[in-house]
Amino acid sequence: MIYLLEDDTSIQKFVSYALKNAGFEVEGFETPSAFWTALKKEKPELLLLDVMLPEEDGITILNKLRSKEDTKKLPVIMLTAKGTEYDRIIGLDSGADDYVAKPFSIMELISRIKAVLRRSGNDEDSKVEEYTAGNITVDVVKHVVKVDGEEVKLTYKEFELLVMLMKHKEKVFGREEILEKVWGYDFDGENRTVDVHIRTLRTKLGDAGNIIETVRGIGYKVVGKSDKKS
Repeated sequence: MIYLLEDDTSIQKFVSYALKNAGFEVEGFETPSAFWTALKKEKPELLLLDVMLPEEDGITILNKLRSKEDTKKLPVIMLTAKGTEYDRIIGLDSGADDYVAKPFSIMELISRIKAVLRRSGNDEDSKVEEYTAGNITVDVVKHVVKVDGEEVKLTYKEFELLVMLMKHKEKVFGREEILEKVWGYDFDGENRTVDVHIRTLRTKLGDAGNIIETVRGIGYKVVGKSDKKS
């Protein structure tokens, strides 16, 4: 089941019709209150979430979903007319799995939906609860990062980026690969997004951030002793 929270009835009907023809089960909502009521009865496999909504905006809804234990891992694709890099970063750092700007191709949307569902259902490391590298410890289940025992607050995407690098110690990830694995697509080639997130991540980690090394001309990797615990 896919939930579609979109207040524009023409867009909602068009997307619902196209997704049903593609084999998906879809339920649409025009208001957040209707969505929250339905969510209490059934949790979907994925949510298509518009940003500009009556009652409360999509980012607020996303933050609420990520703060609840039963919906914090619910796959969410943002649908919005806003298309600047800044708006995308805000949505993705708030916990969205992907971001599609209007007007969009329905085939592209279906492709994005399939990619997000594939990633959310095939994480071979999902049973691993904790990673350590240097004096950094990451509790994946509790979504907590600590440096020398002190908790460090990270954004959703900073956390995902750090976990990915720590899972694969010494492996060099190119910027495009990082965008694909953490953001889910190539972000229209705006791969400076990766550099910005690496820079803020290092700053927040302080001296411990030195485990993240730049491999000139390629990308980034985590160095040093690294362990994972199940």
